[in-house]
Amino acid sequence: MLSPSPELLSTALAAGLTGLIWIPVILNRLAEMGLWTALKNPQPDVRPKADWAHRLANAHRNALENLAVFAPLAINVHLLEAGNGLTTAACFTFLASRAAHVVIYTFGIPLLRTIAFFAGFLCQMALLLRVLGMV
Repeated sequence: MLSPSPELLSTALAAGLTGLIWIPVILNRLAEMGLWTALKNPQPDVRPKADWAHRLANAHRNALENLAVFAPLAINVHLLEAGNGLTTAACFTFLASRAAHVVIYTFGIPLLRTIAFFAGFLCQMALLLRVLGMV
């Protein structure tokens, strides 16, 4: 059995989480609009009636944006064979912060949402510094 590096494992798990976030949004869309309307082309100006679904859709977009930064950094650490305790901690803290961000954003808790986001950002910066050989 293959054993991926912590950097690749956390990247795969973060991608998996990001790939699953849309499911409750779509289920809410089906419940609010009915099957036929929900399956038609999206109408960008139609926002979900449920505030949580709107916030979760925003959390999904934010997760995509952060995955686009995190994944190349983590993959670079792996390819450079630069992984260490710091990068392992940064990768799994990033994953935890993104999971927390989704839940906190969905429930509409503003200050904690910002803290979870910032924790993930710090993890990305730790990976960047490692790739640059600065830590």
